[in-house]
Amino acid sequence: MSSTLDSPILTAAIEKDLAGSFTITDEHRDFYRENGFIKLKQVLSPETIQFYGDVITDQVIAHNAQQVPLEERDTYGKAFLQVMNLWRHSELVKQFVYSKKLAQIATDLMGCTGVRLYHDQALYKEPGGGHTPWHADQFYWPIDSNNTVTVWVPLQETPLELGPLAFAPKSHLVKRHRDLAISDESERLIEMTVKETIQQLVETAFDIGEVSYHAGWTFHRAGANTTQRPRRVMTVIYFDQNATLHAPQRKEHENDWNTWMPGVEIGKLIDSPINPVLYSH
Repeated sequence: MSSTLDSPILTAAIEKDLAGSFTITDEHRDFYRENGFIKLKQVLSPETIQFYGDVITDQVIAHNAQQVPLEERDTYGKAFLQVMNLWRHSELVKQFVYSKKLAQIATDLMGCTGVRLYHDQALYKEPGGGHTPWHADQFYWPIDSNNTVTVWVPLQETPLELGPLAFAPKSHLVKRHRDLAISDESERLIEMTVKETIQQLVETAFDIGEVSYHAGWTFHRAGANTTQRPRRVMTVIYFDQNATLHAPQRKEHENDWNTWMPGVEIGKLIDSPINPVLYSH
């Protein structure tokens, strides 16, 4: 399903960048496993970021279904424009989402033998867009593994006023509030837990080419975009290539099962046609 928007030419340098490798050290692995997230600099080149900033933005504009004015939306709606599985609409975006380098990093951080694609997700915080409430992504995922991770790729330099992602270190080990969808309630209750038990917040700017990886159960949020330009971000969610589907425990699980793992049976390997292995040792 290619898009007519795919007119830019992918250079050999960008292809090499996406297909390359990135050395994950023992220190990287230890930090990720202890804290549930990591930020890595110079993962992608400025050329790659600039190219895909334009390509992904065109796709977001083409496929965005949000028509309600910003001021009339609820907290979730004000947080970002959310457009998923753009790889199925654009061959150029598919090459980004299928990046061997990004998938290799995910595999090495988690220490598994390989990773599959769950889905991609463009997250654009509009000028004046609100905060993203505290939450843990894996609330939505009926995946029978804790080896799940999201790479968060800003498509521009991202200072604090644009609303970069912020993390609560070691929160992937906290069992409390794992039953909360992203909402005003999750913001209030998880904020209290972070202040009372974790007592730390990592909220720093992102340079060009810097990306973050956070585990499925890591609590994270983002501030408001107080500028007059959009905060453009592309994400890809990975999970252990050997993970299975667990029985849905909530309506959100049912939705994700039907949407992102069509045809997979409970207790069986998650290997639908839209969950390809992106990297394997």
